[in-house]
Amino acid sequence: QVQLVESGGGLVQPGGSLRLSCAASGSIAKIYFLGWYRQAPGKQRELVSRINSGGSTDYADSVKGRFTISRDNAKNTVYLQMNSLKFEDTAVYYCVVNTGYVYWGQGTQVTVSS
Repeated sequence: QVQLVESGGGLVQPGGSLRLSCAASGSIAKIYFLGWYRQAPGKQRELVSRINSGGSTDYADSVKGRFTISRDNAKNTVYLQMNSLKFEDTAVYYCVVNTGYVYWGQGTQVTVSS
């Protein structure tokens, strides 16, 4: 089993920044990729960004140039630096890890509001 602990969500004004963290622990032999999804009210869950074991990254078009994903392999932790936040970034953000099985975090709320 793998446990994911997320932190860093909150309320921020448009144009502001937040940094999300997700630490994985448990029976981890290898992590193939770590990533972040989000789900806004009334919408489907969507991929925000992911990073694989080699450090290659993918981003949703809507966040390119504003969000940066990174990972600390020694700590099995993934980060999402979110800058220039917009109203439409408001969602519950979920951490995901693929070890051969896919595990999801509990979600952390990000609210962008003035």
